[in-house]
Amino acid sequence: MAHRTDKINESVSREITDILRSVKDPRVSGAFISVTGVSVSNDLSFAKVYYSVLGTNANDRDIAKGLDSASGYIRSELAARLNLRVTPKLSFVKDNTAERAMRISDILKNIEYSDGAGTEGGED
Repeated sequence: MAHRTDKINESVSREITDILRSVKDPRVSGAFISVTGVSVSNDLSFAKVYYSVLGTNANDRDIAKGLDSASGYIRSELAARLNLRVTPKLSFVKDNTAERAMRISDILKNIEYSDGAGTEGGED
């Protein structure tokens, strides 16, 4: 069952990525939205779509509203493209993983190493 769910998650993710290019809502079409993952429930009635927005000039709240308002169109397109018994209701969740990784990377770059601090004796 898990293999089937994984295949459905991948198919839904691929199709939503393609469908987002045709959304006419300026809040969605004006931003570069990347689908980072999809999690479909076991009964296929709900799907969480994880997305990230590249670029800092976009307002996160406007993009979320745009995705919510376009979810009906996206769901209908998804039903036409995928042969599923039930087309899941979509909920969009902003994925901050890339931003968090960049912040951690910046913190690690700014760590100053000092000679002898935190090292233990007995070098080989």
